[in-house]
Amino acid sequence: MKSRQLAGVVGPALVAIGVTEALNLHIFDTQIPQVVYLNGTILFVSGVALVRTHNRWTWNWSTLITIIGWALLVGGLYRMVAPEAPQAEPESYATFAVLVIAGLYLSFKGYGAEAAPTPVHLENHE
Repeated sequence: MKSRQLAGVVGPALVAIGVTEALNLHIFDTQIPQVVYLNGTILFVSGVALVRTHNRWTWNWSTLITIIGWALLVGGLYRMVAPEAPQAEPESYATFAVLVIAGLYLSFKGYGAEAAPTPVHLENHE
């Protein structure tokens, strides 16, 4: 159940982040390093929180949450270590596309119909 709940939060967030950063990529050309550092800190803390609560390495869809947590952690750390590095690169659009696709998939897993519950048969012991 924890994976579904996290997918319901992480999925829409990734879609929103991927779309809005792609639409506003030009603003990263003029960002001051302090803002990039702050952004990195937020990404890093979010990644640590995801990895801490959901560090699962199994062969199913929920591993995507763990992978995203590690990606946020590493990406945030990069922005903290190198806040003056170029942030707006043409290949960034590929990253944003991956974020949106992963976000849509996790949103589906978080909000899609769950498997029908198995009926419980209670015996009457009178």
